[in-house]
Amino acid sequence: MTETKTPARIPSRYFWLVLLIAGVVIVADQASKWWAESELGDGEVIPVIGDLIRFQLVYNPGAAFSIGEGFTWIFTILAAAAVVFIVWYARRAGSPGLTVTLGLLLGGAATHLGDRLFRDPAFARGHVVDFIAYGNLFIGNLADIAIFAGAVMLVVLTVTGARAEERAGVEDEG
Repeated sequence: MTETKTPARIPSRYFWLVLLIAGVVIVADQASKWWAESELGDGEVIPVIGDLIRFQLVYNPGAAFSIGEGFTWIFTILAAAAVVFIVWYARRAGSPGLTVTLGLLLGGAATHLGDRLFRDPAFARGHVVDFIAYGNLFIGNLADIAIFAGAVMLVVLTVTGARAEERAGVEDEG
């Protein structure tokens, strides 16, 4: 009886595109946070569209709407788990829609994880820099926008029945 070897999974071009999109989200988010801290650090508020959208710096220890402020370490663990899962799942991506969706979600989760790990007040308990105020509803950042857009895309892909086109094996790159 001979043993058949299954070829090692080779990441597709879609996987590399997921990582590229995530990288763009991370760079854009961190650059915008650097700008916000340097320009808005003295408490300045910059109206963009009147009071509807403005730039206002806050440090968020919690999740959306500052929920769970005392549980920052839990959000760190959740962000790390999300990053690991998305990277694992992205290796199966085989369609442009799923690729963009996973790239946005991965970039947003990874940059939030970086904030939680490396920002003050302490390792794994860092506060996320938020600076885009939407009226009096909430204040967010570019990573939040990427996560929201990725979530909406995931719902649209699911509702419309668009196939994820998961790769079951090695794909020809020819």
